[in-house]
Amino acid sequence: MTGVREQLFIGGAWRDASDGRTIEVHDPATGEVVARVPNASDQDLDDVLAAAAAGFATWRRSAPAERAAVLRRAAALLAERAEDVAAVMTQEQGKPLAEARAEVRQAGEYFDWFAGEAVRSYGRVLATEPGRRSWVERRPVGPVAAFTAWNFPASLPARKLAPAVAYGCSIVLCPAVEAPRTAMALVAALQDAGVPDGVVNLVTGDPPRVSTHLIASPTIAKITLTGSVPVGQELVRLSATHLQPLTLELGGHAPVLVLDDLDDAAVERAAATVVRAKFRNAGQVCVSPSRIFVQDGVHDRFVAAVLDRVAGLKVGPGTEPDTDVGPLANARRRAAVAELVDKAAADGATVRCGGRTPDGPGWFYPPTVLTDVPPGAALLSEEPFGPILPVLRFTDLDEGLARAGDVPYGLAAYVFTSDLARADTVIAGLDVGMIGVNETALAAAASPFGGVHLSGYGREGGTESLDAYTVATAVTTRGKP
Repeated sequence: MTGVREQLFIGGAWRDASDGRTIEVHDPATGEVVARVPNASDQDLDDVLAAAAAGFATWRRSAPAERAAVLRRAAALLAERAEDVAAVMTQEQGKPLAEARAEVRQAGEYFDWFAGEAVRSYGRVLATEPGRRSWVERRPVGPVAAFTAWNFPASLPARKLAPAVAYGCSIVLCPAVEAPRTAMALVAALQDAGVPDGVVNLVTGDPPRVSTHLIASPTIAKITLTGSVPVGQELVRLSATHLQPLTLELGGHAPVLVLDDLDDAAVERAAATVVRAKFRNAGQVCVSPSRIFVQDGVHDRFVAAVLDRVAGLKVGPGTEPDTDVGPLANARRRAAVAELVDKAAADGATVRCGGRTPDGPGWFYPPTVLTDVPPGAALLSEEPFGPILPVLRFTDLDEGLARAGDVPYGLAAYVFTSDLARADTVIAGLDVGMIGVNETALAAAASPFGGVHLSGYGREGGTESLDAYTVATAVTTRGKP
């Protein structure tokens, strides 16, 4: 397929692992092996560190307009190759083709938006006395080690590649080995767009070994991760030797508050929005609605509307045009989802639909709706990361807000209400990084993405990325010694 590779990219060259070792990539819809990608050796990792150092030495001195031009060309190439890249994404990650196409478009939007930001990495001039000048300039932080998860194989790498290239950094991208070829397609687009050798690099391999090797090197000046809380905590420990700054986008357990001021039509719209957001990518979304708190007055109507919508969802391979919900990305994810549902049911929750692992090939699990979930159920404290929708009843807003915040995560939260004053109360009462009011689409190139508490720290996307990929250097001069 055009623009899609299956190799390491180091110093401007595509190559296999130096010792020939590989890692299998599976199709989640069948479980079959669809590709083998390199398992980078220690020599490969040493080579990529040297390449990133050399690339940074060149790129940090490049003109912002040159960086912008590369990103714009890469965005255009991604648009041309969108069908091929989307097909690869569906094959290795499982999501429906329509979702894969939308994600490729979003990756291109990150490239295009940060092309504009490349020429706007402003500093500032400070007021001082005559004969003295003082200013602050933003300088690229240095070579970046970027680690991404498998659930969004295009948009997550793009969110890290785009600001790194825009602000003059070099980058070593380490995509999840479950779905690496989509990221390879992004890197191929940047190569074909003219990015200099060593500026953008990509390695695949055993994640603990790769991260340990890269972060142990003083070459790496910045670490960014989209992944799980345990992995984030481990990278923090590894970074202690060289004190590299980190941007961490980790787990979430997003609450939804559905308030009782909604009329019947608004309840239907809220249910449709929640179902669409919950079962997108089979629920494997860090900002996915995962605890649905519904006020007494609209609870039963909301549950009925949700069940009606879920009944119309088709589960199947992402390659089939009428599929709404594809498979989970791997066997361990399906096992974890099934365990959470089984435990909740054993604890007294009512399974209103779904809840059974189907027979047959692939890692499918049906959209599952639960009610009467007891407060101590693991499902309410552990990130489900799958197609599980628990609906929970609450009485007043104070109770709803207290229960919404009763987890150690703080990535995203949502509220559905027709009363803007109540919306403001909820917004003020939520301690998270992102909030949606009558809306669940939060990710955009122009908007900062990230959370608080165990959901991580730092932001990517928006002008806030300038802080993540640059350092502030203060300069003061006097005309005469």
